[in-house]
Amino acid sequence: MRVRRGGKAHHDYLTDAFALLQGWTREGAEIRRTLRLDDSQHATLTESMKVVADALQLRAEVRRLDGHTQIRVCSPDDGDELSAGEVALAARVEDLYRRITGAA
Repeated sequence: MRVRRGGKAHHDYLTDAFALLQGWTREGAEIRRTLRLDDSQHATLTESMKVVADALQLRAEVRRLDGHTQIRVCSPDDGDELSAGEVALAARVEDLYRRITGAA
């Protein structure tokens, strides 16, 4: 299935896709997610996520706080619209998280 890029349909497609990613929140130009991981899982996720973020040319910040891993993804153009790259990175993080923790 091909999706046309640009316009209202593009925005709706990305908004709908982002809505399917449970646990992610959006505040203006950034999206966030907090995960409960141990130190080893955090290191594995951080390393893998950096590769994906670099490939998508996005800025992803990961930090550790009280046993939780906090992820923040910002669009390089700092606009308020979701980008396909941000949604793709969030989906990839979810895949990595499930793989690392063994969650179904």
